Amino acid sequence: MKEYDFIIIGAGAAGLMMADGMGKDPAFRDKSILLLDKDDKTTNDRTWCFWEKGPGAFDNIVHKKWDEIYFAGKENKKIYPITPYSYKMVRGIDFYQHYLKRISSYPNVTFRQEAVKSILDQQDMGVNVGTDKNNYLAKQVFDSQLSFKKFKDHPRYPILQQHFIGWFIQTKEPVFDPRQATFMDFSVAQKGNTRFMYVLPFSETSALLEYTLFSGSLLPKEEYETAIVAYMDTHFKGVEFEIVEKEQGSIPMTCIDFTLQNSRNVYHIGTAGGWSKPSTGYTFRNTALKSEALIQHLKANKPLDTFQKRNRFWMYDVLLLNILYRNNALGRSIFESLFTKRKPQLIFKFLDEETRWYEDAYIMMSPKPIPFVKSLIRHVYWIFTGTKKRW
Repeated sequence: MKEYDFIIIGAGAAGLMMADGMGKDPAFRDKSILLLDKDDKTTNDRTWCFWEKGPGAFDNIVHKKWDEIYFAGKENKKIYPITPYSYKMVRGIDFYQHYLKRISSYPNVTFRQEAVKSILDQQDMGVNVGTDKNNYLAKQVFDSQLSFKKFKDHPRYPILQQHFIGWFIQTKEPVFDPRQATFMDFSVAQKGNTRFMYVLPFSETSALLEYTLFSGSLLPKEEYETAIVAYMDTHFKGVEFEIVEKEQGSIPMTCIDFTLQNSRNVYHIGTAGGWSKPSTGYTFRNTALKSEALIQHLKANKPLDTFQKRNRFWMYDVLLLNILYRNNALGRSIFESLFTKRKPQLIFKFLDEETRWYEDAYIMMSPKPIPFVKSLIRHVYWIFTGTKKRW
């Protein structure tokens, strides 16, 4: 049985960032690191987007960036300059190629295409990891595998999902404005949910259109795709287009304590570790920050169970998610009030959890306060009564 100091399961954003961060850090030079993934990472299976001020660490693999965003609600429809921020997109295939090449240059990091079948934390004896080809032993394991089945709705922390299907399309005539990204277009029928269209133009004739929902359950595939066709008919009537690629996904939106699934020597990372922002589903930038912080935590020889701490932004996410779980149709009015009354730069700063308390208060005064007050009262009630009553 081959032994390693660390095994990282999953070569997605979190896994590759962890492998690269540890591989290039002299503190881990004498540590053996194994990265496992069932796929060879040669397909463009996803895209990641994030906002950022000025130049950033991923600029050499950014596929496209936008300095303006478009937001459309029921009444407010507006283009917003977002300087000093840019909205950036990284394609999965570019990310994989870049990071797999980097980690191949580290003599202490090994990547193997194997499907993990079992993980057994044997405490002082280490962690046994079984794959479809081998068995391994590690001192510590970082697992980025996400399973919704591990989590159940909790009276205090219900689970929503940000789920979507996207089409990369090519049109025969110029119709898109490549200078601006459609951040959220709530002009689509809401049907009792929080539904919007997300449009990222790469040129005047190519774009990614994604039909996205914040809701409790997925839709039949045909409903997402019918909505994309309807959006094209409404906004670009008569324009012929072909579908170049498709993508789909589902990101958990919940404030459940993801660390409860960890054990002494197995720690979950990425979306599986709760690194996605609960109220928005944005993951990439947070994963970059968390992976670097976790590496510093390891270098300081601190126990893993002391790594993640809750802050006041976690409570803000709790309140919003409980509102949307109880009345999913309120999403459009909440986001519309934010973009109508507040600048997008402040909204981005708030979602990045970089605002001061008085800026938090200013942000939270923009939507109607009653749903948030009720949400807070309900949450406090569940804490003190321990009731199992559903929302």
